[in-house]
Amino acid sequence: MEEQELKDGLGKNIKFFRSCRELSQADLAEKAGISITFLSNIERGNNFPLAGTLCNLAKVLEVEVFELFKGDLVPSDSKEVISQLSRDITKKIDVAVADIFKQYLG
Repeated sequence: MEEQELKDGLGKNIKFFRSCRELSQADLAEKAGISITFLSNIERGNNFPLAGTLCNLAKVLEVEVFELFKGDLVPSDSKEVISQLSRDITKKIDVAVADIFKQYLG
């Protein structure tokens, strides 16, 4: 594997997990203690983070560090579909929980 392939794969995976968690670049960058510009460069494969930053990103994304380096997690044409499904399911759960609270808490 070439260095650029490693950077590109890492960036795509971070963006994928960020999208699945419905985090903006600003949110993830703040929680991981890095700048939005640096995160953007990582996601585009232009920069490679130090080990501590990788650990912080993985923690915020709720994944293990090694998962950030896995090969294509999902074929690229399916990633947006999965992200949208995740957003839809989260919204439905939020509505259901709100309904339960209204029903039992008045």
